[in-house]
This record gives sequence, C-alpha cells and structure tokens, in this order.
Amino acid sequence: MIPLNDENPTYTTPIVVYALIAINVVVFLNEMTLGSQLDSFFQLYAVIPEELTASFSGTPPNQPVPEIVTLITSQFLHGGFLHIAGNMLFLWTFGNNIEDDLGHIKFLIFYLVCGVLAGLTHWFFAMQSAVPTVGASGAIAGVMGAYIIKYPHAKILTLLPLGFFITTIRIPAVFFLGFWFAQQAISSVASLGVEDAMSGVAYWAHAGGFIFGAILGPLMGLMSDRRR
Repeated sequence: MIPLNDENPTYTTPIVVYALIAINVVVFLNEMTLGSQLDSFFQLYAVIPEELTASFSGTPPNQPVPEIVTLITSQFLHGGFLHIAGNMLFLWTFGNNIEDDLGHIKFLIFYLVCGVLAGLTHWFFAMQSAVPTVGASGAIAGVMGAYIIKYPHAKILTLLPLGFFITTIRIPAVFFLGFWFAQQAISSVASLGVEDAMSGVAYWAHAGGFIFGAILGPLMGLMSDRRR
C-alpha cells in the first residue's frame, strides 16, 4: 500500500519536510559513490549498539565521531533505494500537517528527538549488537504517531495493487497507521533474541518512535490551534 494524504492539505509550505527530504537524498547519492568504502562510512556514522553501550559505560570507541552523535547522523543514512523511497514517501505524506501544526522549528526538534529516542529504543533491546543501524524510519514513525493522535479520522488515499491492476481506496488514518504500528509491535516482540543481520529491520526503533511521537507531539503543542 502506498499512502497519499489528500484529505488534509498543509496550510503553510513544509520547508523543513522538504529540507529533510533533500538532505536525505543528497546523502544517499553520496553513499552511491562510495563503493567499497560504504561499509566504513556506515561504521562511522550509523548507530552501532555495542559501541553505544561502550560509550555509556565510559569506554567509547576510538573514532572521530562520538557514538552518541550517530543517533542523529544515522537518521540521514539509508541502506538502499527502496529504503529511502519508502521513508521519504511517508515523511512527505504525514510530515506536512505535523509541521504546520507545530511550526517549522518545533517540528525539526520534534523530528530529531523522535529519531534519537527511536534509536535508543532499538539500542535498549540490542545492546550488544554489532550491526550498524541506519535510516529515518524511527523519526518518521514519530511523525506518524503524532499524526494518528491529531488526525485519526483523516482519509488516506492508498494505492492498492491487485495483481496487474492498481486501484485506490481511502482508509482512515487510525486504521492505516494503527495497522502499521501493530505490525511493528508484533515484529518487535518476534525479533527478541534474533540477530539484526537476520531480521534486517530495526522494528523496535519503529515501534518506539511511534509511541514517543504520540506522546511528545501533544506535549509540544500539537493539539493547540497555532493559527488562531
């Protein structure tokens, strides 16, 4: 399913959403030029739970980028075209309204904090993992968590492939995002004790980001009408 939010058009230009998409695309294009150096790039800027654990224990790894900083830098890295395409689609679909509600500066802070908290959620359940974690999914999950709180009844125009045919249906956000969260929560529990390299997805980051977004959004004034 591919969501398209045509029910709640943004009232102001979502400059932060556009900027985040642009930065992610530029970084991804740079990744494509690295070739054999890509793994080293990820080792430096992605979240590696076991190194983050060492940093919290007072023995940070000897590298130019402090591991705590990777909770931010990892949000702008992606592991492939489908990874970044899916993330940017969801950011564009749900981010514009949340940016409009919070304002540009608060939305940026909200987005980055959700990403950090999502990364820490993943770290909590995989403290000794050596697998680099990349992607904006946790931060975007936070945006989706805020969206389900503010716009539960908004209709999400969804492209639905049916074999060789594609049709569209309108799904209330509470069902669309609720189903997405349920998938992530179930997968998170199922992934306990499974190596990241085997699961391939940091489900706990998704679930954690969603929950923190639903909590943090209202605390930052999401439910107030900023335009009054």
